Amino acid sequence: MTSEMVIETEQVGSIPRPLYVLEALGALRMGRISAEDYEEAVDRARAETIAELEATGSPILSDGEQSKPSFVTYALDGLPNLAPEGFVIQFEGGHSRQLPCLTEGPFRYATYSGAFVTAARLHTRLPLKQAVIAPSAVSLIYPESGISGYPREAFLEDLVKECEKDIRSAFAAGAEIVQLDFTEGRLSCKLDPSRGLLRRFIDLNNAVLDRFSEAERRKIGIHTCPGGDHNTRHSADVDYAELLPDLFRMRAGRFYIQLASERDRRRVLDIIRRERRPDQMIFAGVIDPCDMRIETPETVCERTLEVAEALEGVRFGTTDDCGFAPFRDDVAMARVSAFSKIRSRVKGTALAAAVLGRAESKSAASGGAVEALAAAPQSDPHAA
Repeated sequence: MTSEMVIETEQVGSIPRPLYVLEALGALRMGRISAEDYEEAVDRARAETIAELEATGSPILSDGEQSKPSFVTYALDGLPNLAPEGFVIQFEGGHSRQLPCLTEGPFRYATYSGAFVTAARLHTRLPLKQAVIAPSAVSLIYPESGISGYPREAFLEDLVKECEKDIRSAFAAGAEIVQLDFTEGRLSCKLDPSRGLLRRFIDLNNAVLDRFSEAERRKIGIHTCPGGDHNTRHSADVDYAELLPDLFRMRAGRFYIQLASERDRRRVLDIIRRERRPDQMIFAGVIDPCDMRIETPETVCERTLEVAEALEGVRFGTTDDCGFAPFRDDVAMARVSAFSKIRSRVKGTALAAAVLGRAESKSAASGGAVEALAAAPQSDPHAA
């Protein structure tokens, strides 16, 4: 660490869609506008989102998932071999989301993520990050009763190939970082307390990761959180101690971990410090997308310094706990609020880097993170 220390900071993924995109979708479904008119609205939203993210000072951008129906179903949208009656995810707020169910093989993705990167590249020269769905989540579309002539083993083999193709398409289109969304990890501990399901999920994800070189895996990350939809979650009651030891068995180089909304962040950080491998970089959540209040940069700085102290000199970054609208119809968070939160993350992370850099410059052997915490700016948890 030096006085010019930089702490990396990245967005997880989604940004709430503008109202005009949702209205255009409704008009498309009613036959009042063409598919080309709808795509024009989406591209306008994509351009505006990227411009807003650039204005926050974000060093790496995304398209905010403006064209995705959801973070999980983009790869499935429009496939002819799906039925609507699939796996149900129950959220703590009382609502649910339902995945489709595969009806016949072979399984192929409807859309690959490289298309999103290509479209985003038209609107910025800054580095791009692309979120993709983990194969473990997609595996839930296979019915428990099986499919005649297409056994689960054949489906999983196809799924691994398709997920690899999805990731490679993003890199080929110019993505600097690819992030696998793995929100089902914590949920799996709730569905199966023995953690057998979790371990099967991780083995499946590793089957994909093993198809990449060590250098490629350093640019592939895993995002974990207890879900986020309409300001509620599906598995926040699951102890992180049930997930994290197995999570770090995944052979990825970057881990984006929901933390801001945890009741006992220090305990979680202690588990992370013990369980992570030396080659795994941690991005700690310092923004809570399910909280309507906007964190101040000073609050983000305090949370970032807390991470630095707990991880004891380990290189780390900051992120958001989750996307701000993982499902297209989630409008609980205003777009302007999402951008304000991201701006606070960027500024607060820079504040923390400056504090840590000054502390290290004064005494390289003094445990700079502890001194930094004492010197950090203090504030109310949120802006008015």
